[in-house]
Amino acid sequence: MQCVILAGGLGTRMRPLTDTIPKTLLPVRGCPFAWHQLRWLARHGVTEVVYCIGHQGDQIRRYWEGQPSPAAGLQWPALRFVDEGEQLRGTAGALRLALAQGVLDESFFVLYGDSFLPIDFGPIWSAFQSGRAPALMTVLRNEGRWDSSNVVYSDGLVTLYEKRSSHPEMFYVDYGLSAFRRPVIEKSTEADLSALFHRLSIAGDLAGYQVTERFYEIGSPQGLRDLELLLPSLP
Repeated sequence: MQCVILAGGLGTRMRPLTDTIPKTLLPVRGCPFAWHQLRWLARHGVTEVVYCIGHQGDQIRRYWEGQPSPAAGLQWPALRFVDEGEQLRGTAGALRLALAQGVLDESFFVLYGDSFLPIDFGPIWSAFQSGRAPALMTVLRNEGRWDSSNVVYSDGLVTLYEKRSSHPEMFYVDYGLSAFRRPVIEKSTEADLSALFHRLSIAGDLAGYQVTERFYEIGSPQGLRDLELLLPSLP
């Protein structure tokens, strides 16, 4: 089970903290966020992580070269790095760079470097592998609670995704975990994943998987505080 983590962004909403450290390494309860994120992935069956890095990416690489211990009985996923440098290509562009460097499996998850998703990844992976859709988006019935709803979802299919557009039938939000088959990235020309998701949704090619746990993130000060409150309750 391969997971690509998009961790190349500038982290502008968390400045000045991110002036000197990449967002994914911000401290959360005494450890960099990345430690908590990969520990959760390891507990749920992810065997390889591809880090797409860019801004201050060398710090992420150096941190993981030290191989801090995940916990008794756990082993970190194998790590690969794809470095965009300072000329960021966008989230979909980062995946195409990973494709060009030959590190993408035939099927893979995509996760953001500031997202903590307290769910079991295994059933989602199984659902994607057993289906025929070229891509899958996890969705949460949101109704404006945690973020602006941006998904029309019904019967296992995302029929419309619009990142910044309201629609009377948009009760769901993109949860932050997606899955792709490699040909989708081979054929894409979009710079941003939001544009790719939109195109796939209107073509009927974007499966949906509904989750019920809220998402957590460290892209905002409030998000970081919420995560700090959650972590002690997790196994």
